[in-house]
Amino acid sequence: MNSNERILLIDCPDEKGLIYKISGVLYDHKLNIVSNQEYVDPVSDHFFMRSAFEGTEAAEQVLSDLEEILPEQADIRLASNGKRSVVVLATKEPHCLGDLLLRNAYDEFPATISAVISNHDYLEPLVRSFDIPFHHISHEHLEREEHEEKILNALAPYNPAYLVLAKYMRVFTPLFVKRFPNRMINIHHSFLPAFVGASPYRQAFDRGVKIIGATAHFVTDDLDEGQIIAQDVIPVNHSYTASDMANAGRDVEKIVLSKALKLVLEEKVFIYQNRTVVFE
Repeated sequence: MNSNERILLIDCPDEKGLIYKISGVLYDHKLNIVSNQEYVDPVSDHFFMRSAFEGTEAAEQVLSDLEEILPEQADIRLASNGKRSVVVLATKEPHCLGDLLLRNAYDEFPATISAVISNHDYLEPLVRSFDIPFHHISHEHLEREEHEEKILNALAPYNPAYLVLAKYMRVFTPLFVKRFPNRMINIHHSFLPAFVGASPYRQAFDRGVKIIGATAHFVTDDLDEGQIIAQDVIPVNHSYTASDMANAGRDVEKIVLSKALKLVLEEKVFIYQNRTVVFE
């Protein structure tokens, strides 16, 4: 998205003429649509639209005019323009974090990684090499709530738009999740639902699976049940050891997590009930 573009996001119950009405408002305000994507869910009869446009009209007036012509239940918003702050949480595994840091260094995201928080100091040299603040907040001898309070204190100066859990191996309390609704993205080591618990790649090896994959999803109170943003798989065969599968799986994990974050930051993801609509 170039600096002159704005993104209009609308979802509402479907009815005839929605695209005509919406584009008419933009035209009346002398705004030029440069790309447009829409979808109607056939089960819920719900309408989704993402429009990129150029122009200088006051956003408040555009939104006001749209509210007058769209269904009362419509969710209408203009995406914020410019880079947003992202904070990454990690534990000891470097592959997802390293990939995000490298992409951030080369401006692949419309955001800036403002800091990294970890409950171990293992990844600090990696993070410092990118000249990004690193906060080591140990969980040892702390209740979950105490540990999370320390994390919140560290987050406060950055005011992050999103938190990215890059193999962060701790489960947050519902109270913490509630502070960041639809703003926490996690990477899971398989297609969901799949092998749960410890040693997922050992379980996959023992079951003789022929594909392994990864799932990026929003974080909710229900563990690994959040709305799915992106998934991918790669083939494996009988010659793969559990270690081989883990190595291959790490490659998929970092690609899927980066893809999911990019989609979210580019405002291409709508959350609707327990699903997502993703415009790629």
